[in-house]
Amino acid sequence: MADNKAILKAGDKEIELPILSGTAGHDVIDIRSLGANGYFTYDPGFMATGSCESSITYIDGAKGILLHRGYSIEELARDADYIEVVYMLLHDKTPNTEEYRDFKDTITRHTLVHDQVNNFFRGFRRDAHPMAMLCGTVGAMASFYHDDLNIHDPEQRLRSAYRLVAKMPTLVAMCYKYNIGQPFVYPSNKLSYAENFLNMMFSVPAEDYKISPAVAKAVDRIFILHADHEQNASTSTVRLAGSSGANPYACIAAGVASLWGPAHGGANEACLNMLEEIGSVDRIPEFIARAKDKADPFRLMGFGHRVYKNFDPRATVMRESCHEVLAELKIDDPLLNVAMELERIALSDPYFAEKKLFPNVDFYSGIILKAIGIPTNMFTCIFALARTVGWVSHWHEMLSQPGQKIGRPRQLYTGEAQRPYSKIEK
Repeated sequence: MADNKAILKAGDKEIELPILSGTAGHDVIDIRSLGANGYFTYDPGFMATGSCESSITYIDGAKGILLHRGYSIEELARDADYIEVVYMLLHDKTPNTEEYRDFKDTITRHTLVHDQVNNFFRGFRRDAHPMAMLCGTVGAMASFYHDDLNIHDPEQRLRSAYRLVAKMPTLVAMCYKYNIGQPFVYPSNKLSYAENFLNMMFSVPAEDYKISPAVAKAVDRIFILHADHEQNASTSTVRLAGSSGANPYACIAAGVASLWGPAHGGANEACLNMLEEIGSVDRIPEFIARAKDKADPFRLMGFGHRVYKNFDPRATVMRESCHEVLAELKIDDPLLNVAMELERIALSDPYFAEKKLFPNVDFYSGIILKAIGIPTNMFTCIFALARTVGWVSHWHEMLSQPGQKIGRPRQLYTGEAQRPYSKIEK
């Protein structure tokens, strides 16, 4: 390496590749000229490949750092609300008082969905998975705004982003209400973003829903802590779909579909399923022993993280809200008792500290959602609701950058070489 270049020796060739530096994190080797020299890189899962240039989110997994536009996630979760974070992710700056008021008003007044959306839900079975309904209805939003889908117009892109952020809580609540056979609840402009979502989920025409401030705060934090997480599977899916010129609603529907996978958005649901498998506090030692046994396939869900090699920075704040909610609601639920005992063991057992298997954000958010009465099949929908702003921010950023090309990964072909074809009668 010399003069910020890497030298790749391939056969009898020496190929010079520029080394690029960002404001933080690893330097990257620019390999775009490799194809002209007869080579591609091979990196399944993109474990060591930078797919884009972005100024939205930075993660240092080894140090447990997560920054949005340079602001630490701990500060944002403690001192900001979700609407502030949405504005900051979309506009690359925090709002002043007037900007915040105007933006909050804009989002609030876009929460109502077109009345014909109700008809889409009537086409689903009542027992349809909420994520299946969410995929369909998000994609269908393009049919209502077909005159406002010029992706090359920054103003139209932002209007689409505002609509998606505003209407996603309404659609998610409609998925839940349709599942349980209750009438849809219209959004209320008098409530905050989190309060409005809770009201649409749990109120019924027969009586008002009393919104707990502690629960509303916890839900707002869940939204903040899931707002964006750099180039993960669903965000990369949105970017790849957007690179083709697809409309924003199709791109976000693609993100919803990617998030649906249990290896991605289903982590907190998997955590609750594990708690149900354990069942009671007296069975915890058995499962802890199984988790420590390398020969046993059992794994503790909600502990450790692929990205964070230390403590998940989001979990620190989420833990506070988790204990606040449980203290206020005073729920006597065996599963929540199991969760709290598992947390105690994980934070005191040297084995967990050595392996860095600390409770992560999925562990605490799953407990909170369970405590406030949200069924596990709705967990990933709420994740999608929160992550929508991250998806549209990356989509908007990508289309703002010059020289964008349609995504087209290469492959290592291992099939048959060219061979002659014999007619079927032979």
